Amino acid sequence: MASEGINENENPAIVEAPEDAMVVDAKPADDGLEGSYVWKVHDFSKVKDRMHYSESFTVAGFKWRVLMFPKGNNADYLSVYLDVANSNELPYQWSRFANFKLLIRSQVNDKFNIVKDASHHFNARESDWGFTQFMQLNELHDNTKGYVVDDTVIVEAVVNVRKNEASHYAYDSKKETGYVGLKNQGATCYMNSLLQTLFHIPYFRKAVYHMPTTEEDVASKNIPLALQSLFYKVQFHDTSVATKDLTRSFGWDANESFMQHDVQELNRVLCDKLEEKMKSTTVQGTIQHLFEGHIVNYIECMNVDYKSTRKEAFLDLQLDVKGCKNVYESFDKYVETEQLTGDNKYRAEGHGLQDAKKGVLFQDFPPVLELQLKRFEYDFQRDTMVKINERYEFPQELDLDRDNFKYLTEDADKSVRNLYALHSVLVHSGGIHGGHYYAFIRPNLEGQWYKFDDERVTKETESKATEEQFGGEDETPPHPGFNNPPAFKYTKHSNAYMLVYIRKEDKDRIICPVTNDDIAQHLQERFKREQEEKERKRKEKSEAHLFTILKVARDADMKAQIGNELFFDLVDHDKVKTFRVRKETPFLQFKEQVAQELGIPVQFQRYWQWAKRQNHTYRPNRPIMPAEDTMTVLQVKESASHHVKNTAMDLKLYLEEYYGPDSVPRPLPVINKGDILLFFKLYDPVTSTLSYVGKMFANNNARMIDLLEDINLMAGFPADEQLLLFEEIKFEPNVMCETIDRRATLSRCQLEDGDIICFQRSIGDDEHRNCRHRSVPDFLEYIRHRQLVHFRKLEKPKEDDITLELSKQHTYDDVTARLAAELKVEDPAMIRLTAHNGYSQAPRPQPFKYYSVERLNDMLVHCHQMSDILYYEVLDIPLPELERLKILKVAFHNHKTEMVGEHQVRLPKESCVEDVLNALREKLGPTVTGELRMLEVCYSRIYKVFQPSEKIEAINDQYWTLRVEENPAEEGEMGPNDRLINVYHFTRDTHHQNNNQIVHNFAEPFFLRVGEKETLAEVKVRIQAKLEVTDEEFAKWKFAFCAVGRPEYLEDTDTIANRFTHSRRDWGGQWEYYLGLEHEDKGGRRANTNQTNRYNYEKPVKIWN
Repeated sequence: MASEGINENENPAIVEAPEDAMVVDAKPADDGLEGSYVWKVHDFSKVKDRMHYSESFTVAGFKWRVLMFPKGNNADYLSVYLDVANSNELPYQWSRFANFKLLIRSQVNDKFNIVKDASHHFNARESDWGFTQFMQLNELHDNTKGYVVDDTVIVEAVVNVRKNEASHYAYDSKKETGYVGLKNQGATCYMNSLLQTLFHIPYFRKAVYHMPTTEEDVASKNIPLALQSLFYKVQFHDTSVATKDLTRSFGWDANESFMQHDVQELNRVLCDKLEEKMKSTTVQGTIQHLFEGHIVNYIECMNVDYKSTRKEAFLDLQLDVKGCKNVYESFDKYVETEQLTGDNKYRAEGHGLQDAKKGVLFQDFPPVLELQLKRFEYDFQRDTMVKINERYEFPQELDLDRDNFKYLTEDADKSVRNLYALHSVLVHSGGIHGGHYYAFIRPNLEGQWYKFDDERVTKETESKATEEQFGGEDETPPHPGFNNPPAFKYTKHSNAYMLVYIRKEDKDRIICPVTNDDIAQHLQERFKREQEEKERKRKEKSEAHLFTILKVARDADMKAQIGNELFFDLVDHDKVKTFRVRKETPFLQFKEQVAQELGIPVQFQRYWQWAKRQNHTYRPNRPIMPAEDTMTVLQVKESASHHVKNTAMDLKLYLEEYYGPDSVPRPLPVINKGDILLFFKLYDPVTSTLSYVGKMFANNNARMIDLLEDINLMAGFPADEQLLLFEEIKFEPNVMCETIDRRATLSRCQLEDGDIICFQRSIGDDEHRNCRHRSVPDFLEYIRHRQLVHFRKLEKPKEDDITLELSKQHTYDDVTARLAAELKVEDPAMIRLTAHNGYSQAPRPQPFKYYSVERLNDMLVHCHQMSDILYYEVLDIPLPELERLKILKVAFHNHKTEMVGEHQVRLPKESCVEDVLNALREKLGPTVTGELRMLEVCYSRIYKVFQPSEKIEAINDQYWTLRVEENPAEEGEMGPNDRLINVYHFTRDTHHQNNNQIVHNFAEPFFLRVGEKETLAEVKVRIQAKLEVTDEEFAKWKFAFCAVGRPEYLEDTDTIANRFTHSRRDWGGQWEYYLGLEHEDKGGRRANTNQTNRYNYEKPVKIWN
């Protein structure tokens, strides 16, 4: 997001502003009150506070101040925020809305001023808002820019507080505008602005409604249903709509919600995915029908009758902003011709080299024209991406038939009137490192404009939606009063980024009515049910303060849970019967409700309150006595055990009940003085099972041995069965289950209400030997560390292969031994494991090294997240032996530079390159007869030829491609003045018309011997033969000497060796000077797999489902 709020719990001392800080009198603005404040921060380098505040100033009756982090807020950037000065003194639920600008002034030239603007609803939770990355600290201290002069920094704030918008939460978008917004999940403003734009193209919305879905489909896993649901809610609901189901249907996790992407990229990916989903349905072809136009690329000879054309489809157009004043100039630039003359002549089939002109014209335009403005470009001088904030105008009515159809081909259909009306303006506010997106939309192509800014929709003026989004520079308005700062110009960082036009003659077809009749009946019923459920929950939430939740646990719950999903404590309170009861309900009335629902008479019910003990266990603590029946539920809740201090918590109860042999409720036993309620679990060591068998009152003066007969009866054992008794005390952080002395009294054993006795039969040695866990403590220890692990093959990382029950305490050897037994692999050391990355949901890049982790628990933890997935591979040699080797992936290429095989070479780490070549020769067999050499290739350039004696331990095959090839025989016949040169394929970047010298290399590079007097014509013959290119294709190729990426085109008569003066054996730096083969990259520019994303800092948009 462009702006980011911070919340600091501490209340730092306010640092007084210097005397020459000034507040300019507030003045009425168009829709509120506006004021400015200038803060001169003297002795800036001596400011020690992490958070540095200005003095407070008043605008619109509200107190404000500027907050600065001179050393950055956890970033190498100056951080600046606008803060509500007296937020701690304001009444509960205060709120105010303001537009504001923050500025760091250059004291040498106003053109260097840095201004950022934002809007925010200030409230108790977010009392400050601004920019964590306002400007880089090294830029702040750049002496040539003048931000710090005489150790003084000048900060200015311009604040506009809107009238009638003091409370953001009181604003109703639907009521004010008739439209609703979309909720921002964290950084999804770019998606929201695009979705609003697509929604307000009714033809598109209608097509989405007609995509087939079924009752069984789940919105979070089905893109068409998720989009239908979202559009339905935006069309018919009264409040802002969440987008979580849609992003989940994309296959995105929570991390994607906080990762901002490019709206243009999302538009293309989403349209591609919808086009795919629409195939073989009634709406097939909708994307093409709405958005697809066609261009014709042509090359036309000037002096002979020859013309080459190629037709291409487009869904959107990218228009240059830099160097263009408006959309028309961008279209002029798009279709301007390039002269192919002199060294750059075109080789026409059958005519040889000819003067020609090359260009693009439009065959037809689509009904909905999406124009992507190239606000972001790569600055080759600064070696970084930059945002183009230049002023760029766009008309409300766009005539693409202008100047006698100058943009169209001769055979284009001129009967179609390409006159377009502006429908949407998508705006990006911010810079290259982040920003905020919102959209201005005119739904009916005329009249009122609306601003869709996430959840908030507002009516806006035409100038706000259009002229103010042209970008460029603006000037601060004059202010009345004394000591006014001089007016200055600043760059506007909010400007149009994407434009949507709709052809006027298609208006009635595109802006069509969309009614309930367009929505399938099952969808309407489904969405109605969802809305009713949402309304029910909303009502429950609004009335929550009137009710309390009572969770009632029974013996039946304990029987069902203990030994199955629960082993420690007595019950999972989230899985028991719940009652939603008004707080003022008498407790006796609640008991009557239980009697009616569960069939237990009131006189046979006794309730116990649960308490959380200091060892973090939950146990029934005290009975609710009959005298408390007249108390309200709230009073009972508030009188709960002192361990439950939070009265907002649910009231947890245990229902003590008893049944006779015929399952009829029977009376409750009397609780005598000294009686305690104990619960009993039975453990069977033979089957390793634990079960709940019941409860019992016992006097604390009794001995455990006196209870054995009753315990045996409870378990169904003979009365004289020998038992081992244990007390289950706690399970966090470690299991504590201790043996009970059968001859000691319950009091001496420190037993109390709610304690758990675990018991088992005393068994003989023969039975013991067959028991996996011989005693209750052993079994509970096992359960505490038990872990189900899903093992997946490394080459099939999405498919569960084997699931094993292991212990978190298992060693690396224990884990591999169990897995090896399951896989029937004799030697567990042949198995190598790799951890799971919880963020990418994929294997981590590097496997575990042998004995690099001690326990299974360590293998499953990644970035403090616990996983239950491990990946495995079965090796052909033991892992310890493998780790003593260096593994290199090398590609073998033939004499035509084609890759004919990829091989893995494993050698001891002390080996050298010659050993690699010998090992590869053995793999390749008798087909290889010549000497071999190994090259380091990256991005289609040769960077190094390895010496045979070079050690392999430091060689990295993760980023570079290692290529092995035979030394050509011709290189062994080189004369004293011959040259060995690099030859690379290249194409020029046609997307940058001002940068025609920018080249991109592709395909496989190679070395070529050239004779001392060999001409280009002679070299071309050898190159064509080497690469086996057809005459027709080779005639289109151009040849250039390239130095540091700049091509100088060659004539057939040029002597090649004269251009390469470096030593024939010196490869250092040689990659910058090469013979370039310019031709079309028919394979597409595909990154080497080793270098994928090496320089990509932003994750590309992907829709997985």
